[in-house]
Amino acid sequence: MSIIKLTPAFKDYLWGGTKLKENYGKKTDMDPVAESWELSVHPDGPSIVASGEYQGLSFPKYLEKKGKGVLGTKGNTFEFFPILIKFIDAKQPLSIQVHPDNEYALRVEHEYGKTEMWYILDCEPDSFLYFGVNKEITKEEFERRIHDNTLLDVLKAVPVHKGDVFFIKSGTIHAIGAGIQICEIQQNSNTTYRVYDFGRVGKDGKPRELHIQKAIDVSNLSPIESDFKPCGPEEKNGDCDTARLATCEYFTTYESTLNGTTTLYVDDESFGSILLIEGNATIENDGTTLEVNKGDSVFIDANSGDVKITGNCQWIYSRV
Repeated sequence: MSIIKLTPAFKDYLWGGTKLKENYGKKTDMDPVAESWELSVHPDGPSIVASGEYQGLSFPKYLEKKGKGVLGTKGNTFEFFPILIKFIDAKQPLSIQVHPDNEYALRVEHEYGKTEMWYILDCEPDSFLYFGVNKEITKEEFERRIHDNTLLDVLKAVPVHKGDVFFIKSGTIHAIGAGIQICEIQQNSNTTYRVYDFGRVGKDGKPRELHIQKAIDVSNLSPIESDFKPCGPEEKNGDCDTARLATCEYFTTYESTLNGTTTLYVDDESFGSILLIEGNATIENDGTTLEVNKGDSVFIDANSGDVKITGNCQWIYSRV
């Protein structure tokens, strides 16, 4: 088999909601559900194979059994599996946070840094998120504003709409706002430096840990320009319309809308990940057929060739 369905690992962070269960068919006893890690080999939450002869195996074990060939020539240039893909439901705003780059993270945290991309799946009216600073500030001002609770005054608040795309390079101060659901494609890392948390407390009744000095070390304190739209033009392939959302040295991601049938070619350079975000589809390759529904995750081995997709649906496709 070269195509498999995956089931996610779940996270019940305090800011989560119920939309992943209600709108994306996620099955878990957790309440709230903040994140589902759809494509993950990370030890903090590996996904599980949900179809075929390897059903029930952890995704890291699947890759171990199948061998390096499933990652592709580009996939194998990384020391560790390169990406992690999530659904996120923010009923409340996330903490103001920042992620380190590879150099700092490998030296201090012993894992990759974190550059990421957000695709806005849906949002409440007037929702917004924070994306960088709205003016140049010094490290001294940054630290002072963290301590005197005025940090939000110098952050760039950006209104969001369904279909918006945010490319968040490591070092960018950011936070998802309340009422937003996103698909996140990121480096394979779980290192986050929290700098402001709205005075909230965790399940133990104590304020959640802040990482102020590390955040000062890694934060970009200059404004960042972005138009928050797909980075590539839309291309039509028969019944399918595709737009490139973002590309960087760690991943390239596309959004496709299909009404009918199309063929996706998976070459020998990279594996592929399909995350269905609307509708239903049938996915076929090399004698294997998968029926997939909104919210389902499919992993495709590198060098699988033509993958036939039929349905009325929309998906996010990622590769390295």
